[in-house]
Amino acid sequence: MLQQTKSSMKPYIYLFPVLSILFFVFTLGLGISILQSLGYYPGIGLQGFTLQYYREVFRSGAFFSGLLFSFKIAMLSSGIAAMIGISLAYLLVMQRKEYPGLQTVLKLPVIVPHLVAAFLIFTLFSQTGIIARLGMLLGLIESSQQFPALIFDSRGIGILLAYIWKGAPFVFLILYQVLRSIEKDMVEAARNLGASGGDLFFRIFLPLSLPSVFSSFIILFAFSFGSYEIPFLLGPTSPRALPVLAYIEYINPDWTNRPYAMAMNMVLAGISILLVWLYHWIFKHYRYFRKEG
Repeated sequence: MLQQTKSSMKPYIYLFPVLSILFFVFTLGLGISILQSLGYYPGIGLQGFTLQYYREVFRSGAFFSGLLFSFKIAMLSSGIAAMIGISLAYLLVMQRKEYPGLQTVLKLPVIVPHLVAAFLIFTLFSQTGIIARLGMLLGLIESSQQFPALIFDSRGIGILLAYIWKGAPFVFLILYQVLRSIEKDMVEAARNLGASGGDLFFRIFLPLSLPSVFSSFIILFAFSFGSYEIPFLLGPTSPRALPVLAYIEYINPDWTNRPYAMAMNMVLAGISILLVWLYHWIFKHYRYFRKEG
């Protein structure tokens, strides 16, 4: 018994030095951020505690515009990426063949940094990009100005394209293995009973893979909601995504503005935690009703 306990604890013992450092850095940074958001910043002479900066955040029209814009971008990009990923995984599973070359190609967007993804989307879809120049070459448009403004657009289309390009392969790589693990006997029995391809997808594959779909969606949503690189490089100046707005406030040369930026970051973190909790609540009740059914 003691030997089994030691064996089970061994991985945690090996990871403890790294985890302890990460935990210390995380808690230290979070603690400093909370203190600064409450107005305690001795470095610039702020010694007291106040909720003034939080009140300013919730009175800001730019904050609510950025919140709505970020939520819309995160919801649309994660939802579309999830639908593309699961559809592609289902189609490949139904082919009953291995496509190692295709899987390798689909892994590339996952490992490409987001800065590189933003550069690729700009190079392809800007009004002076490759697609616009190709359209001019083929005579589809007369000038680059006739090409739709997809980058720096107030609708955030360029941001959506970047997130979907990276997110859909991520969902595919997760769900492809999940769909492959579904019992073939179940699928064959459904086929023998006259089930069509749509029946197989909506009655077998989708219900059994729904937990993985939820998990993939929330990972993509949380990242796209809190990330600033792609919205900063491809997004409009108005409205700004909430992480971009917080970053701009943070780099303000006036250090007395730092507590306001930290308050905005804390609100952003609180919203992210609330959304993750909501996901777990929905998923828990979904599993409960599945069992009851």
